Formats: sequence, C-alpha cells, structure tokens
Amino acid sequence: MTIDPVPKWQRITGWILSAILAVAFVPSAYFKIAQPPGFLENWSKTYPVESALPIGVVELVVFVLYLIPKTRYLGGLLLLAYLGGAVATHVQAKDGLFFVPVLIGVIAWLGLYFRDRRLRALVPLADG
Repeated sequence: MTIDPVPKWQRITGWILSAILAVAFVPSAYFKIAQPPGFLENWSKTYPVESALPIGVVELVVFVLYLIPKTRYLGGLLLLAYLGGAVATHVQAKDGLFFVPVLIGVIAWLGLYFRDRRLRALVPLADG
C-alpha cells in the first residue's frame, strides 16, 4: 500500500496558516505569563488576577502541542477548547470580538487540514 505524500504547496500553505497563529498565541501567552505593568489592571476586569499565569501557561502549552507533528491532533482539540473559552469571555464581556477566536480556530484547523493527509481523508470536501 503506497501512501500518497502531501503535495508541497499544501504542506507549505498548512504550515503558513499554522505559523500565523503565533501572532495571536505567543504575545497573548507572553502577557499572561510576564504580566508587564498595566496588564493585570486590564485582566482583572474579566478574570481574577491570579488566573493570568496558569491560563498563559495553558495557552502556550496547547499551542506548542498543536505545532508538534506527533501531538497535532491533541493540540488542535485543546486549542479549540481554549478558544471556546475565549469566545465565551468575549460574549460575556459584550465586546463584540467573539468572532476573533472563532476565526483563529478556523485558521488552526485549516492549517492542519492542508498539511495532514489523514485529516483530509477523515473530513473530505464534498464534490460538486
């Protein structure tokens, strides 16, 4: 049984989409972990101050799991769970930005979809 390799353009597109997530996750996790001046004042409007560090660590770990090829599915699922919490936070805060974590989740799974042949086989696009 021969396994068809993923075409180069799909692999590159998938990794570019996955790398775009770094723009969202790395700074977000950094602020929660490093807690620069002024961050906690804004954070405490939505969550308790002491929750920033553990949430930042979870965010970073989930993103790293998503990037590692052997843990990409686990990372992708945990990423969606994390983003579900972000959607809920935006809705609860009534800030109107709930679509941002939804968009990030779509980009994350499109990145996996393009770079992973098995995921495309599991969820094929309909013909016609």
